[in-house]
Amino acid sequence: MLESYQKSTGTGYTTTVALLAVAFIFSPAILFISWPVGYAASFLAIACSMVCAGWAWFNWKKSSRLSMPSITSETGK
Repeated sequence: MLESYQKSTGTGYTTTVALLAVAFIFSPAILFISWPVGYAASFLAIACSMVCAGWAWFNWKKSSRLSMPSITSETGK
């Protein structure tokens, strides 16, 4: 159970998950729903997916850097 006195480790993956959902679920679904589209719409959907996936990767790398003090427990002191 989460305790109120514990420090946050600084990880926030909500944005990463939201960007991956846009990149791999919503953008292809919208493209599939509006099937008879031209090359411009297809390119835009692919570009949007690539930008969201890249942004999610960057956010993942930034958020997953934990320092050693955030991992250690306070009971050992």
